[in-house]
Amino acid sequence: MTTDSSDTVATNSIVVATDGSDDADRAVRWAAEQAFLERRPLTVLSVVHGPEVPTAAWNGMSPVYSWDPAQALDEARAVAREAADVALHLHPGLDVSVAARFGRPRQVLVEISRDVTLLVLGSRGRGVLRSKLLGSVSAAVSRDAGCPVVVCRPQRHPERAQQGILVGADGTPESLPVIEFAFQQASLMDLPLTVVHAVWDEVGAVEGPVMVSPRETGLEQYRVLLGESVAGISPKFPEVRVDLRLARGMAEDCLSDTSALWNLIVVGRHPVDSLLRLVTGAVATSVIERSHTTVTVVPQADAPTES
Repeated sequence: MTTDSSDTVATNSIVVATDGSDDADRAVRWAAEQAFLERRPLTVLSVVHGPEVPTAAWNGMSPVYSWDPAQALDEARAVAREAADVALHLHPGLDVSVAARFGRPRQVLVEISRDVTLLVLGSRGRGVLRSKLLGSVSAAVSRDAGCPVVVCRPQRHPERAQQGILVGADGTPESLPVIEFAFQQASLMDLPLTVVHAVWDEVGAVEGPVMVSPRETGLEQYRVLLGESVAGISPKFPEVRVDLRLARGMAEDCLSDTSALWNLIVVGRHPVDSLLRLVTGAVATSVIERSHTTVTVVPQADAPTES
């Protein structure tokens, strides 16, 4: 299917951001597979961040640089088209469009996230400061986006990622969208799902992060909490193989310590206007920065208001 270059972003589509870098290529390939599995349209987006200072000449000399906005947008569309060709090569029947936008990448991506199903990003981009700059964009977007954000981290040993999907569960009703997203991914990707709840106690402080043996006693209340977290979701996905596990240690350590072994890690964060976002947002950012596999940050549901 040919690409559409109208610069529009379809509502409920999957959007992947690209700048032509290797990390962006990884994100494009992941997004193309996801769009194919979900049977959704895919938009390949390139964001143009214009110069911070106006074109100028010093002391009568030639301009330090010149910048043509129209040309910049055309170049961004060309980058997006190349990425779209990659997606179409992987899945020739995919509904793919390309778009280019002006603005700061974080602001543009967060605004777009309010109307789309999924946002897919690389973890780094081009340039000398690419790790710090693009990494901060991925982390910032994942904290503020209105939809799940996938950050495609590089894998040191891709052949080791065979254990399926790992999702963190905090036992609250607000985390149910996070767990349901993980179930959906496990179903789409035909992978096993491990749901882990991190217990922070004196043992975890000394030994963590470490998985708890199913035979260990004294943690029954946490096992009940974990079971309740999936009770209403698991029956919707009978095809998904589920393993419920407890771990000792900080949540971010339990999720990222063995990240190279997982195909995908799913972590939640509280809504943007919630004070608890400061906690879960920090956990999600830490998992993104430390993981050696793809990470998805899913917004949790709003907490019920007290009457």
